[in-house]
Amino acid sequence: MYLNGMGFRGIERVKGVRHTTIIYWVKQLGEKLPEVPKEDVIPEVGELDELETFIGSKNTKFGYGQQ
Repeated sequence: MYLNGMGFRGIERVKGVRHTTIIYWVKQLGEKLPEVPKEDVIPEVGELDELETFIGSKNTKFGYGQQ
């Protein structure tokens, strides 16, 4: 549930277990995961299309970028 984006308190409500217990469980399981290999290659290209679309579509009413 946590990996699918549900918050600790949401899981608490669904499962009936205190959120502090859920945090403890997530930490325990996270320690058992294998280490992620370090990325040696720096990408040459980055994609900013979603960010540009979001910023370009904002309607600013106050401050800089006022329309």
